[in-house]
Amino acid sequence: MKAKIHPQWYPNAQVLCACGTTFTIGSTKENIRVEICSKCHPFFTGEMKFVDTMGRVDRFQQKQKIAKEQKAHIASKRQKKLERQEQIRSPKSLREMLLGS
Repeated sequence: MKAKIHPQWYPNAQVLCACGTTFTIGSTKENIRVEICSKCHPFFTGEMKFVDTMGRVDRFQQKQKIAKEQKAHIASKRQKKLERQEQIRSPKSLREMLLGS
């Protein structure tokens, strides 16, 4: 190996999880902070919970709600347009014009 090109190795690097768990590993950093570990991850604990640190689930649900509202708004506009066209509809023949139906 070449000298002075490799990062320093810390055989007793401390890992601190957001749940409070700490453990020791070998790493090129002395202290590592993580948001989730094997003690609190749903896969390992068997609990059903969302692991959403960036708010992605909330943003997705918000977008779905807005899309549903817009779809209903567009459908109502389309229905109003069809009703207007039905009212303005010109008679098909002279007989319909004279009878007024």
